[in-house]
Amino acid sequence: MTSNFSEHSRSRIQNWIRNSLVLVNGEKKKTGYHLEINDKVEVQKPNNEDSINLNTPEPIELNIIYEDDDLVVINKPAGLVVHSGAGNKSGTLVNGLLFHFNMLSDVNGSLRPGIVHRLDKDTSGVIIVAKTNFAHVHLSNQFQNREVKKTYSGLTWGSWKQEKGVINESLGRNKKDPTSYKVVGNGKASVTDYSIEEQYRHLALVKFYPKTGRTHQIRVHSAFLGHPIFGDEKYGGGQSKTKGFLPELTNLYRKQINIIGRHALHASKIEIIHPKKNKAMIFEAPMPKELLTLVDSIKMYYE
Repeated sequence: MTSNFSEHSRSRIQNWIRNSLVLVNGEKKKTGYHLEINDKVEVQKPNNEDSINLNTPEPIELNIIYEDDDLVVINKPAGLVVHSGAGNKSGTLVNGLLFHFNMLSDVNGSLRPGIVHRLDKDTSGVIIVAKTNFAHVHLSNQFQNREVKKTYSGLTWGSWKQEKGVINESLGRNKKDPTSYKVVGNGKASVTDYSIEEQYRHLALVKFYPKTGRTHQIRVHSAFLGHPIFGDEKYGGGQSKTKGFLPELTNLYRKQINIIGRHALHASKIEIIHPKKNKAMIFEAPMPKELLTLVDSIKMYYE
């Protein structure tokens, strides 16, 4: 059925089925129902999906890396929430997108126009936005099929034993804190490759290459190996990690955490197949000034 509605995502069609907007022989069926010969399918596409639109255009400055008729690529700064949610009704990337662009995909409804994937609020870097539904579905399929190549740069705690490796640990929501995640045996498959770019005395600059796209994946995986992201309070890389060093080092690390005011993780590169041009395209975002300054400060102290 989804092939007949290629401009709509699988999750959207499944939502129609659950809300009795798709009938088979006049009856409601479960999303896993297998069609048989001569089955009659009736689809009533809703006219008021997400009719309560909380998003309003706002003149938020956007750092546009690339734009064409199908998509736009943004270098998202740290601190900018991607789309509205609990406690974030304005000032999001979506509010800025609505101000700058006349056309955005509505595959995810009017609450998340154009949003194909997301970055955590305090993670900076490359994010791709779809202008058309065709582009959105095409890009979503690439993410789902693990065809998108992503590279992140992060400053982590500790000395890594191996220069490169693979973290293959399933992730699930932390029942004690529903806003965080952890490694669990029966969780969702999650894979992250990594390579050490530079190793310092107590910190390391690391390249991460996530093969899956779970929420907080890199942050949880890195922390699981004992190397939380520098400044990541949620996963043990914040002020508590600065204890136990010589006083001058503790002061240095505490000061730098306060200066950057977020975790030191940046989405530096993403590679996709363009939906219309059908060719590989690579988009990169340079390390933001606050992270460059952080790394330089660490280097200068050790030299």
